[in-house]
Amino acid sequence: MTRTGEPVRRKPGWYLLGPAFVAAIAYVDPGNVAANVSAGATFGYLLVWVIVAANVMAGLVQYLSAKLGLVTGLSLPEAVGMTTRRPTRIAYWLQAELVAMATDLAEVVGGAIALKLIFGLPLMLGGLITGAVSMALLVVGDRRGPRAFEQVSTGLLAIIAIGFLASLVVDPPPVTDVAGGLLPRFDGTESVLLTTAILGATVMPHAVYLHSGLARDRHGRAEPGRARRRLLRVTRWDVGLAMLVAGAVNLAMLVVAAAHLSGRDGTGSIEGAHSAMHDALGPTIALFFAVGLLASGLASTSVGAYAGAMIMQGLLRVSVPLLWRRLITLLPALAILAIGTDPTRALVLSQVVLSFGIPFALVPLIRLTGDAALMGADANRRLTSVLGWTVTVVIGLLNAALIYLTVTGTG
Repeated sequence: MTRTGEPVRRKPGWYLLGPAFVAAIAYVDPGNVAANVSAGATFGYLLVWVIVAANVMAGLVQYLSAKLGLVTGLSLPEAVGMTTRRPTRIAYWLQAELVAMATDLAEVVGGAIALKLIFGLPLMLGGLITGAVSMALLVVGDRRGPRAFEQVSTGLLAIIAIGFLASLVVDPPPVTDVAGGLLPRFDGTESVLLTTAILGATVMPHAVYLHSGLARDRHGRAEPGRARRRLLRVTRWDVGLAMLVAGAVNLAMLVVAAAHLSGRDGTGSIEGAHSAMHDALGPTIALFFAVGLLASGLASTSVGAYAGAMIMQGLLRVSVPLLWRRLITLLPALAILAIGTDPTRALVLSQVVLSFGIPFALVPLIRLTGDAALMGADANRRLTSVLGWTVTVVIGLLNAALIYLTVTGTG
C-alpha cells in the first residue's frame, strides 16, 4: 500500500513510470546544449567519455533520491532539515538557492536564444516569454496534480529528444570516432572546464533534491513488503529509461558538434552552432535543433522552479507560492540578458556553478540512504555506498583541479 492507501499491485508497471522523466528534463536543459556543443566543437570526440560517465553517475544518484522519498516519505530537503540545526539549514539553503538561480539562468537564457533563432525575437523579450510559459506549466501542475505535470513534461522531453536526435538520423557520425572518445583524457584547462560543465549539467543538484519529492508525491510512502519491492523495481526501470533518453540526447549534441562544427568559425556560441548546422545539415535540421532548444528551456525552467520551492519548504519550512518564486528567480536571468553578457558563455559558467553544488546534494543523500535506522532493510548495500561516495569524491577532485588550472593558467 502507498501512503494514499491505493494498492500498487493494481496498477500496471508502465502506469507507475513518470517521476524520473520529469527529473530527466534537468539533464537536457539549455546548459547541457551549451556545454555539449562547446565540447564537441572545440575538442571533437575527446569528451564523449564524460557524457557516458556523467549519465551513469546520474542514474545511480537519481535512483537513490527516489528511493529516499518512497521509503521515508520525505524529500531530500526535508530529511536534511530534520537532521540539522537552524543555522546549518539556513547556510545549506543559501548554497542550494545559488544553485537554483544558476539553473534558472541557464534555462531562461536558453529559451530566449531559441526564440531568437526561430522567430528573431530580442533576447530580453524571449526571456520574458520563457518565464511566462514556465508559469503556465507550473499552474498546470498546481491545479491538476503531479500526474498532469508529468504528462506535460514527458511530452516536452519527447520534443527535445526528436529535436536533437534528428541530425543523427540524417548524417550519423563515424562509429569508430565516437568509440575513440570513450578513452578518459583531457587536453588543457578548457577541456577540464567543459568537463566540469558537462558534469554540472548532467548530475544536476536540483534534480537530486527534486526526485525524492516527485516520487513521494506520486506514489506516497510505500509500506515494507511486496508493494514496496515492486515500486522500487519499477523505479529502477523508470530511472533507467529516463537516463537512457537523456544520455542519448546529450551524446547526440556532442557528436553532432564534433562531426559538423569542429574547426568552423563562430561555433563557440549556440547561435553560431545553429548557423553552422544550417550550412552543414540544412535548414530543417537547424529548425529541429532550435525547437528542441526551446522545448528544453520551457520545460526545464518550470521543473527548476518546482525544485526551488521544494528546497525552500524542506529546509526553511517556509512555503512560497510557485508563481511568486518564479518571478523572483527570473530576475537574475533577465539581468544577464539586459546587460548583454555573452549568453552561451553564461550558460557554460552556470553549469560550472551547478557542479560545485553537487557534493552538497550527494553527501547527505548517500549518508541518509545508507542509514539503516532510517531506511530499514532498504538501506544502501556496501557496494552502493562505495559507488556513491566515489562519485562524490571524483566530482570534488575535478572541481579542485578546475580551480587550480584556472588560477595558475596551466594546461
